[in-house]
Amino acid sequence: MKAIRISEFGLPKVMELTEIDRPVPKSDEILVKVYASGVNPVDLVVRAGSNAALSYNLNLPMTLGWDTAGVIEELGEKVTGFQKGDAVYGVPNFPGEGSYAEYVAAKASRFALKPYNICFNDAAGVPLAALTAWTAMFEFGKLKMGQRILIQGASGSVGGFAVQFAKSIEAYVIGTASADSFDYLRQIGADELIDYKTQKFEDLVKKVDVVLEVSSVRDNNEREKSVQVLKNNGILVSVNTDFPFNEEVIHALDKKNCRGELSANQARKEWLEEIGKLIESGKVKVPQGKIFVLHEAVEAHSLIENKSVNGKLILQVREQDQ
Repeated sequence: MKAIRISEFGLPKVMELTEIDRPVPKSDEILVKVYASGVNPVDLVVRAGSNAALSYNLNLPMTLGWDTAGVIEELGEKVTGFQKGDAVYGVPNFPGEGSYAEYVAAKASRFALKPYNICFNDAAGVPLAALTAWTAMFEFGKLKMGQRILIQGASGSVGGFAVQFAKSIEAYVIGTASADSFDYLRQIGADELIDYKTQKFEDLVKKVDVVLEVSSVRDNNEREKSVQVLKNNGILVSVNTDFPFNEEVIHALDKKNCRGELSANQARKEWLEEIGKLIESGKVKVPQGKIFVLHEAVEAHSLIENKSVNGKLILQVREQDQ
């Protein structure tokens, strides 16, 4: 089968389209015939080898990609709840062999049936970003109906899902973003918006239950300001797990009897099923991504690094015939 592989860490040019053996699923895995794979910031980090802790766990050569949609080709002997031919979406094993490939084998527990009302290309852009938002808000942030949440970085892939998930449980959503994203964020349900370029959120927001940091900015001084806007007993959740809270942030949290959580993405079938129901019901809209074919992976990574494109990028592996 064809796959985009790296044999060394480095610039986008280290990615090569090559022929490798089709994987064989283990007893608890499914073999997915890949139709599309999402391109995520973590893919660039892995490819570049820029995160020492992450790179330590990776074995080269390897296939990139941790976001996919396709059709089940084979099932391991212990897999239940799926059958051959099911259209699915999910997150391949991480770290492990990824989804920039014609086939991927991964634990069945990391996949769910694809929402019937979106195509494979759109579905491939959902799992990693949506699960990152879901894990952070509900597993670590414990967000509940009627609570107030401040989402920092609301216009990104993770932030957009976070806004919609929060609104699906009738939370009050305040988002920080640039003003040119306000129309989009209002359309998906944000109640209140703050332009991070011209406004100080700490002067405008008070007594929120949860602050969700999905912005790529890694600044503990900003986190101290986030603690200021929390209620007593509130929760500050960051998806930037590579950037721990410093002593000042921890002290500020303790002073208000608040919690700080670093939220690592968890790929769970039951959460993907819940997300799928929200998409099928129309409560969550999936933005369409810019489409590349598999051999254009170098171009896709280069565009992200050069900040030449907005929104999600998708590698289409096969024609969308289903």
